[in-house]
Amino acid sequence: MSTVNYVGQALKNLFSKPATCKYPFEPREFPERTRGHVENDMDKCVLCGLCQMRCPTGAITVDKKAQTWAIRPFSCIQCRSCVDNCPKKCLSMEQQYQEPGERKIEKKFDLSDKQKEALAEQARIAAEKAAAAKAAMEAKKKAEAEAAAKAAEAGGAQGTSETATVAAPGE
Repeated sequence: MSTVNYVGQALKNLFSKPATCKYPFEPREFPERTRGHVENDMDKCVLCGLCQMRCPTGAITVDKKAQTWAIRPFSCIQCRSCVDNCPKKCLSMEQQYQEPGERKIEKKFDLSDKQKEALAEQARIAAEKAAAAKAAMEAKKKAEAEAAAKAAEAGGAQGTSETATVAAPGE
């Protein structure tokens, strides 16, 4: 009876598709919802730091002065918290896993020159708007002060004329 089972299994395996894949020659197809590793599209990133604040393991570092974004892939637990909280949606989870290595590394991403220029332009525009708002506020305060001074002068002139009229009938 065992010989019949063996022959049946051998024939089935002979004419069916292999259960394993030919790994080096055919890359593995990952399921759709596989959580692999975090990737950052630096052209969209504004270095807000929300991903760093939301990362439970502290694997992400955002340096606004140096304009860099870094991740320690072996500290990341692929929880997707950073991806879900990114306001610009520049972070994504790739379906491939992190490649193994001999030592722990840190992946650093720098802003492109184009992105640096765009951020500098945004900062310049914001500074101009702030300066214009400050000048408008100072002009408004100056106008209010002048109006108050004129009102005080007008009130003082009316008060002296009333006292003169009041003093005249009393004679």
